Amino acid sequence: MSDVDELRAHAPGRVNLIGEHTDYTGGLAFPMAIDRGTTLTGHRIDGAIRATSSDEDGEVGFALPFSGDPASVEPRWGSFLAGIARELGVTRGFDGHLTSTIPAGAGLSSSAALMCVVALALGFDGDPLELARAARRAEHAATGVPTGVMDQLCIASARAGHATLIDCRSETVEHVPVPSDIDIVVRFVTHRTLHGSAYADRVAECTAAEAIIGPLRDATLDDVERIDDQVIHRRARHVVSENQRVRSFAEALERADYPEIGRLLDEGHASLRDDFATSTDVMDAEVARLQAADGVFGARMTGGGFGGCLVAITRPGALTDGWRVKPAAGARSLAADE
Repeated sequence: MSDVDELRAHAPGRVNLIGEHTDYTGGLAFPMAIDRGTTLTGHRIDGAIRATSSDEDGEVGFALPFSGDPASVEPRWGSFLAGIARELGVTRGFDGHLTSTIPAGAGLSSSAALMCVVALALGFDGDPLELARAARRAEHAATGVPTGVMDQLCIASARAGHATLIDCRSETVEHVPVPSDIDIVVRFVTHRTLHGSAYADRVAECTAAEAIIGPLRDATLDDVERIDDQVIHRRARHVVSENQRVRSFAEALERADYPEIGRLLDEGHASLRDDFATSTDVMDAEVARLQAADGVFGARMTGGGFGGCLVAITRPGALTDGWRVKPAAGARSLAADE
């Protein structure tokens, strides 16, 4: 086998620091790629994809080009590979093995990382935005969940040492340095899946709000008061206030105002709990416990909700359990010795 046939690629997970459920309404989000991710190793072959995983049961195998329904591929995790293969229209695949340090169902974008790393293994050579768009379309095909572009764009474009301020309407990115005198701690609380959750309901509720007051990205809290339906009112209030929290968070991070950052995290969790109804009793209890802990500036649930992880920003060493994550580089092909 020649060196040109060998492949090794990596895509990080991401933790969303703030800006939850804003991406599919063209809002603002502030995720950070992390030093946990998914790696694919193997070699290129013609006319097929064959893959195994250290974390999932079964072996995936199908012929290329793939033109069927990705959701029909078994085992279930194979639908993600089929989705990106169909999206890219490739005829040259791989025989590979996947390893990951992102637990599935943790809300750290394991599926988006998988999409991006498989795209690179299939020879994708476009820019980060093109990769993010392709991965998003492929995930929609594989799962039917109408996610926004935040996860994929963060993972595709991230820069080491920086968080990623994303304008989801213009699909532009600003890389914001992350200070070294704080810890960002992620703690897994409960398993979750967006497939079969109320995620699609939240998208529909935001669409209903926009039918009344226009784009939530441009709306004010005064505009939200025009919505009579109390459920739709609360969903819109979360999105509008969360966009403002993203702006305030970025400004506070730039001036290293950690008490203000903590206040925004705490406020964001309350909004997700009370207005957007994507938290759980178990998550709320864990977040409250951390918010009261010495050395913790603030904490909130992170990700799409209905379980998953929480994120806390703390003084260095304040928490000894959980993953102390660092801002990592985006999806990339690796050299043989990496």
